[in-house]
Amino acid sequence: MATDWLGSIVSINCGESLGVYQGRVSAVDQVSQTISLTRPFHNGVKCLVPEVTFRAGDITELKILEIPGPGESRQCGELQQTEIGIPGVGCQVGPSQNGTGKVLKKPTSSSAPQNIPRRTDMKNQDIIISPQQQCSKSYMDRHVETLTQSKGFRRRHNSWSSSSRHPNQVTPKKSGLKNGQMKSKDDECFGDDIDEIPDTDFDFEGNLALFDKAAVFEEIETYERRSGTRSRGTPNEKPARYRHDENILESEPIVYRRIVVPQNANKEFCTDSGLVVPSVSYELHKKLLSVAEKHGLTLERRLEMTGVCASQMALSLLGGPNRLNPKNVHQRPTVALLCGPHVKGAQGISCGRHLSNHDVHVILFLPNFVKMLESITNELNLFSKTQGQQVSSVKDLPDTPVDLVINCLDCHENAFLRDQPWYKAVVDWANQNRAPVLSIDPPISEMEQGIDAKWSLALGLPLPLGERAGRVYLCDIGIPQKVFQEVGINYHSPFGCKFVIPLHST
Repeated sequence: MATDWLGSIVSINCGESLGVYQGRVSAVDQVSQTISLTRPFHNGVKCLVPEVTFRAGDITELKILEIPGPGESRQCGELQQTEIGIPGVGCQVGPSQNGTGKVLKKPTSSSAPQNIPRRTDMKNQDIIISPQQQCSKSYMDRHVETLTQSKGFRRRHNSWSSSSRHPNQVTPKKSGLKNGQMKSKDDECFGDDIDEIPDTDFDFEGNLALFDKAAVFEEIETYERRSGTRSRGTPNEKPARYRHDENILESEPIVYRRIVVPQNANKEFCTDSGLVVPSVSYELHKKLLSVAEKHGLTLERRLEMTGVCASQMALSLLGGPNRLNPKNVHQRPTVALLCGPHVKGAQGISCGRHLSNHDVHVILFLPNFVKMLESITNELNLFSKTQGQQVSSVKDLPDTPVDLVINCLDCHENAFLRDQPWYKAVVDWANQNRAPVLSIDPPISEMEQGIDAKWSLALGLPLPLGERAGRVYLCDIGIPQKVFQEVGINYHSPFGCKFVIPLHST
């Protein structure tokens, strides 16, 4: 009767030394007391050899997972007897569920072969276990162990482990009819053949490349044009898209050239929103400031406004709220302020006073002169009330790089100052110090700037600055619109909600 067990799927436990083998029975030799398995698995890993053979003395436990061939239906507990055909290897048979999982254990004493049940074909028949049925713990353990060793469990183990029920808990089979018969839930989950599992992973990128998105979108757009499913406009018209800062209801077209100067501008700039800001000559800019001063915008007011705008820009360049925070007292920035004995220098002193009020370490350089301008004297008087430091020698400037250098040395009129020894020494120090430079109201000619700036701040309207001025910013110093009109400039404010805006070369 050994041929009756050929083709059966069994699990053989050979102890801790050899481990557990699973496979299909290919041969049973009664004389040499051996059994052979084809396509074997050792401890869940497929073996490299196509067939292995075991002696009866090495087998500790044998489990029959599946027995091929038809069989008569029977109730749980009514077993039919047959012979296994391996003399000397006795097997004790436990009850099973769904016709699978016959557990055979080797007895301790050598006795005659015992009969074991033939597998009944239960592929089209289900055994429903009610919750009220009491099962012994040994039966439940053997049932779960049989399911875990059955075919396809390696493919489906994630589904079983993610289930909320305990593996030893038997739940009632849900009633579902298909072709008039009950379908086993275990066969749905663990019924796949282990040989059908692909060895390679699914190629997501390769399959995605097969999808031609451009062709699909073109087909959808063609369908919309033909069917007229678009709600508004002509079929070929695309709906307008607006940003969060754009007005949807436009009463009139936008005019981007709102500032017109009397003479042709040598250079033009534009703002972030696209408004054109032309440059003006130094003579026209000087006339504009003179007319504004005549109408009440005095030099003191202009110095204060320039100092506020320049200090706001410098604070942003130093890091803004991330750097100037009460919790970051150990990161107090240092600014070197280089000023000359003129109105441009007074603007820088006003900027240094505001920076010092915002807890910035300011080092002010101003050369010693016998007689100073009144505006410089007033600004120095206010700066002395702050924590800022004033020096008159280049030797007193820091040897290490500072966070920012503000350049107010140059002047539009007094060109002779560039020949002074103190001017050349300060220029050399600034060029050797590797700190970025901010120039306030720099002169027009590139040759007049001894220090290359990274940023430049223009007042009211920009001058035609060169490349050495760096990136140009424009600040509002409070000149009224009618003052621009008086000097022949058609002016509309480009600042919007800000006092300092960046300009871009056109």
